[in-house]
Amino acid sequence: MSMILVTPLSYIDQAITRYRPSHMMTLLSPEHMISTPKGIDAAQHLRLGLNDIADAAAGDIPPNEDHIEQIIAFGRKWDAKAPMLVHCWAGVSRSPAAAYIVLCDRLGASEYRIAAGLRARAPHACPNPLMVAHADKLLKRNGRMIAAAESIGRGKIVAEGECVELPLSADEL
Repeated sequence: MSMILVTPLSYIDQAITRYRPSHMMTLLSPEHMISTPKGIDAAQHLRLGLNDIADAAAGDIPPNEDHIEQIIAFGRKWDAKAPMLVHCWAGVSRSPAAAYIVLCDRLGASEYRIAAGLRARAPHACPNPLMVAHADKLLKRNGRMIAAAESIGRGKIVAEGECVELPLSADEL
């Protein structure tokens, strides 16, 4: 089954061994950026240096439209024959947002179903609202992505998320 895996940084080696993903997306602060791990082709590894900031005025490198354009383009190049691994530091905010963006782009106007599926599979997920807002604009969703992400609430507070499997099917979410 095609899926997107959302994990914290601490779980990527286990996820690569267990799931054998073909593509990997890293969303970390620039000072914590990692090299491409063994088992992933460097050409299939998107590395984005951005801070987990919900307000563009609140920090050094907030998510911007260029970051989201890269996420969308990377998701469109993925053939989905093997899983895509998406991770950030804790697997709570940036990586769930990136997975939500890729799923919304690939599955069309199923924003609420995707958000609800994300919540059901990841009670800890709190998709970065600035990333979601940029994606909503770029994908011309007229606020639906934002409203759907807000509808699931902040999620359970944790220090680190768990590995989450998100099927590439609105019906299976």
